[in-house]
Amino acid sequence: MTTELKEMIERYVPYNEQEENDKEMMLEYIHTFKDVLTRENRMCHFTASNWIVNKERTKVLMIHHNIYKSWAWTGGHADGDSDLLHVALKEAEEETGLKNLKLLSNGIYGIQIVTVDSHVKRGKFVPSHLHLDCCFLVEADEEEVLRIKEDENSGVQWIDIDKAVEVTKEEKMKPIYRKLNEKLAEL
Repeated sequence: MTTELKEMIERYVPYNEQEENDKEMMLEYIHTFKDVLTRENRMCHFTASNWIVNKERTKVLMIHHNIYKSWAWTGGHADGDSDLLHVALKEAEEETGLKNLKLLSNGIYGIQIVTVDSHVKRGKFVPSHLHLDCCFLVEADEEEVLRIKEDENSGVQWIDIDKAVEVTKEEKMKPIYRKLNEKLAEL
């Protein structure tokens, strides 16, 4: 675990009570476990996500996730990389085809601990665990060509920002997406 990631989370100013609690837990997990950057830690590990908005801030880019069968933000596992911004932007490009991404947040835009139910991925059972997620606010041009990453998603689409919460079938994600939109409205 690098000191930089720990310090970035320590500097992050929580938006609400959920983020206050999740920040505290993330720092506790960093202190407790040496391997929170890899999936070798089967209890909890870091992920990086993106809330990708258009220039007018009226739409968010979402993918239709194959495992969860729901519209979702882009993102993925740190897999040993402590530069979560790098992870987030790499995942956005891989999952959507976007090349021209502009960071709008000054560092982390949102933090959350997301529960992941057990599932099968690429023929292998994955037990229930926690994603220690850091989200970044990113802007993209909605005219840029999009593409599907077939092994992960079955759709990539710009969705009206006020519809982003309702299109997800994952109830646990609704408060997170609502929070990200509330923060965006305050910018």
